[in-house]
Amino acid sequence: MKIDEVRGLTPDQLADQLISLKKEQFNLRFQKATGQIEKTHRVDEVRKDIARIKTHLRTKQAQA
Repeated sequence: MKIDEVRGLTPDQLADQLISLKKEQFNLRFQKATGQIEKTHRVDEVRKDIARIKTHLRTKQAQA
C-alpha cells in the first residue's frame, strides 16, 4: 500500500484496513513460528503498511 492510497481513504476505512493488517500480521507471525511461511518479505510489508496508516491517522488527529 502506497502513501497515496492511504491519503485517499477516510478515517473509518483506515481503521478497517488497520484491523485487517494486524490480523494478517498475526497470521504471518504464526506461520513463521511454525515454519509454514512462504512469502517472508510480506512480514516487512505489512509492518510498514501498519506504520503508514498509524502515522497518517495521527497527523489527521493533530490537524483537527
